Parts: sequence; structure tokens; C-alpha cells
Amino acid sequence: MNDQWTLNSKRWLITQKDLNGWLDSLAQTRTLFAPREISGVLLYRPVKNSSEIKWDFTRPVLSIKEALYPPTERLLKITKTGQEIHVEEVFPEGQQVIFGVRPCDARGMRMLDALFLDTNPVDPYYARRREQTTLIGLACREPGPTCFCTSVGGSLDESKDMDVMLYETDKGYLVEAVTERGRFLIPGGEWQQSDQKVSRSESGQSMDYKVPEKDAWPAHFNDEYWKRMAERCLSCRICAYVCPTCRCFVVRDEMLDQAGEFERIRCWDSCAGENYRRIAGGHQPRAMKGERLRNRFFCKFYYYPEQYALGEESACTGCGRCVEACPVNIDITEVITDLGRTK
Repeated sequence: MNDQWTLNSKRWLITQKDLNGWLDSLAQTRTLFAPREISGVLLYRPVKNSSEIKWDFTRPVLSIKEALYPPTERLLKITKTGQEIHVEEVFPEGQQVIFGVRPCDARGMRMLDALFLDTNPVDPYYARRREQTTLIGLACREPGPTCFCTSVGGSLDESKDMDVMLYETDKGYLVEAVTERGRFLIPGGEWQQSDQKVSRSESGQSMDYKVPEKDAWPAHFNDEYWKRMAERCLSCRICAYVCPTCRCFVVRDEMLDQAGEFERIRCWDSCAGENYRRIAGGHQPRAMKGERLRNRFFCKFYYYPEQYALGEESACTGCGRCVEACPVNIDITEVITDLGRTK
């Protein structure tokens, strides 16, 4: 590498063949996640080489959150022998690269960083995976039918949350290193440098919705709106599971066998669940569905931004996954539009 190389001062224009070769080489030394079709469902999954990657896609059904904050993960292994108890922390090992990351998903990781990394106590399990993970972004060609990232301050080609950013062009892919981590992944000496610029206007806009400002949300806390909206909510929690920024979890101990081996695991949870926040004695602080539904939206647009100093930035990335997944058509864009009309 040239010692005078400066981030964002150079770009490379590469062909599809160059890109495939690069990804193949990365897969030999790291775990490579990429969009992959599994039984007809597009997900970010480990791939052995570039031939397994699905190239023509809007975004996978689930975000990259799974690769850094798994749905279920072992925290501790506990072994009891007689009167002795041995506790072993289980940390993730190995470098991983996630390719094809959409800007909304990378932004989602920054939202999780605010809780797990930037606020004490730091979560050691998330921190280890985050340190071991490199994000290779791919700008969106066009928004999907439920995307609204530009309404919440995002864009289809935002690079700031990536390590490396790729932009598709007529001649191949324009590659740009965004961080030092990304810089050292790029075999720059083998690629053609380019001074081509990226025109943001070429990427288009997602659906435009007027999101109420953060300070406008408290006035809607006691609205009957939440009760009416909750009449069709099933408390199924799918909205949280597909969301790039939902991070609630439950911790429990499970017996592995009868010989005295146990594990402590962490699993995704959701504030939409009926038993969420239930405390000793059985008290449920949000017993009604409307209260739980309200909490989900307040968390995205008021509680989380307020608690973690996000300013006017919301914890919603506008990916639109919850809109597609909800079986009863509770639409986040409908909610922000309705509240925006209310004076």
C-alpha cells in the first residue's frame, strides 16, 4: 500500500469478474456473508464463493443484524461437578465480512452501537463480533415498494456506515474505501483507479413521508389512536424480528444434559410480546396491546433517540421490512402519516 494513500481520495473501477475474484479470496480467509436464496427466501447467509450470491435483489428479508447480534447466542457454559461450579464465557471467534449491505442495514448497526458499544456497560459479545466484522456496502439501484429511507434521513447510496462501498455502473462497480478497516481489504494495486464521481440523483428517492419531529411525540401518548390501531395487532412480534434496530432480549438458563452441564443463552425478545416486562408477582406494566404498540413507535421515534442522544435522527432506518411482514397490515408509514396530521 502507498503510505500516502488517503481515505476517499481514490476509487477503483472493477468488473464483475474482478468482484467475484475478490469475494472468492475473502471467503477463503474469513466467513463471508452475502445475499443468498434459501428455499426461495433471500437472507444474508455464509457463502463459500461468489457463485452462491444472489445479485439481483432489493434487500434480504432479514437484516445484517443476525450476523452481529444473533437471534439466539450462548453467553456462558456452566458445569457443576459435585459442589464445584465452573463458569466459562463463550465469545465468538473469527473474522467475518458481510457483502451486499444496504445503507439502511448499515445505519441499523450504528443504532445498535449506541446501546451495545457507546453506552456503559459495553456488551462484550456484541463488541467482539463488531470488531471482527467488515461491512461491504452495495448502493441500491432503486427503492423497493415499501422503502422510505429518505424520509428518516437516509439515502439509497449512503456510505458513512460502511467500511467499503460499491456503486454499480454501466462499466462495472465503483469501489470506495470508507474506513481504514475497509482500506486494507482492497487489493488496490490489481485494480484500475478511477476518478469517476457518483451522482446521488441517479439513485432516486424512496417514498416520502413526513415524520413528526421528536418533540411532537409526547403529546400523542394518551391518544385513543393506539387502542384503535391495536385492535388488529396479534402481538406476534414479527415487526421486531425483521427490524434492523430492535434489540430487546431475554436471558435464560437451559440444561444441556443430566450430567450437570448448563448454558446461559440470550434470545431476541420484543416489547410487543404479552409477557415482555412482566415482573415478579406477575405485574405487567403494559398489559394492554395498545400500550405495547404505542411503546414500539415511541421507542423508534422518541425514547431511543432521547436516551442515546441521536438528536433528530430516529431509530427507524426506513427499510420497510415491518410493513411487508405484518400479517394484519399495521404500517409504520401509516402511523407516522396519521400522527403528522394530528395537531
